[in-house]
Amino acid sequence: MGSKVEDFLTAAQEQQIIAAIRKAERTTSGEIRVHLESHCAGDAYARAQEIFHLLKMDNTKDENGILFYIAVTDRKFAIIGDHGIHQHVGDDFWVSIKELLVSRFRESVFHQGLIDAIHLTGEQLACYFPWDVDDVNELPDEITTS
Repeated sequence: MGSKVEDFLTAAQEQQIIAAIRKAERTTSGEIRVHLESHCAGDAYARAQEIFHLLKMDNTKDENGILFYIAVTDRKFAIIGDHGIHQHVGDDFWVSIKELLVSRFRESVFHQGLIDAIHLTGEQLACYFPWDVDDVNELPDEITTS
């Protein structure tokens, strides 16, 4: 992994990830976000929970937000799914997404790992939270950093 958040993804790769989020969200009312930061002093899951709250992902109507959190320099990541989606997919789904990311990250294809994970997540969200004509994009699709 690149040692700085700015070096982790190229501008083109960022746009590909945002496009994957938008594509996934066209089939679901779910909300998918990616957050990058350089360091995570403690547990990545605990930090991801903080970011999830700071990004107001716990305020979605159907509790179906998903956050991909990556601490670039520390080589840590976590995936957080809100209560609504977790009650449908359970732990096995999150483990499979984690294994996919680990595999792609080991190959140093970070952006492709995120894109693949976003596509799979979107498919699951669409099964349980299909897009409806009244759906509103509740959260921005851009990659956030801190």
